[in-house]
Amino acid sequence: MEKTIAIINGPNMNLLGVREPGHYGLENLQTVEESCRQKCAELGLSCVCFQANGEGELIDFIHRGLTEFQGIVINPGAYTHYSYAIRDALAAVKLPAVEVHISNVHQREEFRHRSVTAPVCVGQICGLGTQGYLLAIEALAGRV
Repeated sequence: MEKTIAIINGPNMNLLGVREPGHYGLENLQTVEESCRQKCAELGLSCVCFQANGEGELIDFIHRGLTEFQGIVINPGAYTHYSYAIRDALAAVKLPAVEVHISNVHQREEFRHRSVTAPVCVGQICGLGTQGYLLAIEALAGRV
């Protein structure tokens, strides 16, 4: 049975390449998702990509992990800093998850320094641009 990794992106990630390119670069979400699919294929995995701006949609998708995937790469966007509901959803599905941030959140505004979701993840990657997604997939490959 092929293992599946979910690549989940939160609010405003659909604007990659347009929104604050100084922080997030010029690569768009479709390119990031295609890179993730290629990395998964190289590792003998499949992936499903999902992006939503709404908290409830993200939670519903995470819940699908109970039956549809074996690991999660998640960039919760701004929800990282205050969504206990997303944190609880990640904890509930009991899957290995890696939190990814394109920018180095620790070099930015104070409110971005704290993640409420990272404590229920196996790791966090930040500040390495979109390469962070590929590193997260590699990290999960050995755990799923």
